[in-house]
Amino acid sequence: MKMTFRWYGDADPVKLEYIRQIPGMYGIVSAVYDVPVGDVWPVANIMALKQKIEAQGLKFEVIESVPVHEDIKLGKPGREQLVANYAQTLKNLAQCGLKVVCYNFMPVFDWTRTTLEKKLEDGSSTLAFEVETVNQIDPAQGIQLPGWDASYKPEALKALLAEYNAIGEEQLWKNLAWFLERVIPVAEQAGIKMAIHPDDPPRPIFGLPRIVKNRQDLERLLAIVDSPANGLTLCSGSLGADCHNDIAAMVREFAGRGRIHFAHMRNVRNNEAGDFYETSHRSADGSLDMAEIMRAYFDAGFEGYVRPDHGRMIWGETGKPGYGLYDRALGAVYLNGLWEGIAKEAAATQGSAQ
Repeated sequence: MKMTFRWYGDADPVKLEYIRQIPGMYGIVSAVYDVPVGDVWPVANIMALKQKIEAQGLKFEVIESVPVHEDIKLGKPGREQLVANYAQTLKNLAQCGLKVVCYNFMPVFDWTRTTLEKKLEDGSSTLAFEVETVNQIDPAQGIQLPGWDASYKPEALKALLAEYNAIGEEQLWKNLAWFLERVIPVAEQAGIKMAIHPDDPPRPIFGLPRIVKNRQDLERLLAIVDSPANGLTLCSGSLGADCHNDIAAMVREFAGRGRIHFAHMRNVRNNEAGDFYETSHRSADGSLDMAEIMRAYFDAGFEGYVRPDHGRMIWGETGKPGYGLYDRALGAVYLNGLWEGIAKEAAATQGSAQ
């Protein structure tokens, strides 16, 4: 298991020199943020980022994310050039020594929360989602939620929502298949492993189709192009927002088949209605048994990349909600501690059996 940490570049208030001080930290997960979506990432830009990270003694082997252009998701004319650009970006990343690319196929926006600052009893704040709040929003009147890109003007957003409503889930599946059938062979040849991130939250909202939300969806996706290069970013928090998803079972199945290339470790407190809020990584604080999830990875022989996902904002820290240093650093140490304990227990059991 290789422990990594998300970093947003020079604008990130969390400095690389702080991240390297977290015990057991292997590397950084980042991206090139100054190239428009759909354009090719130049080798020079990738190398500049890589050199900055490696100068701090950290590895740079995982990209999160190379965004998929909306025209590809919608199956619009012009997608051929966009997918050719995407393929060239993968080749450039491989040339620079990158090994895993996290991406998603979520329509319009990567994630949705109804608040970024839910106050918890201990005084910390966290990201949360309430179904009733979303249900009361009329998309025709505009959507004002944290995480929804303000670059879309109301009329443009309404038009985009209408386009997705017209294609539905099955057409979105077909558009994803079209993308994978062209990109995965390139990734395989380049030595890149593609790792799709599940929908967050894992359910339809505002009429937008959602197609990567449960075990059946993951199985269907992997079967589109049955290649080790077609894999998963298994996000425990995204999938765990649906209390019917058994995360440990998914880990045992898909990591056991070598198809999980990147693990996002996040705990949430969820309910049957679909409401959830993000907690510390500790099993006792959320609805997910993080110790059992880590054991599932260990039992599956997982040797891939892990990162502590969103954390609470604690100790007066300010900045990008969910991406402060302190709680994610605590999460990384907690996860490494779980892994070490499981490994020692396994070694002791094996020793006594001999």
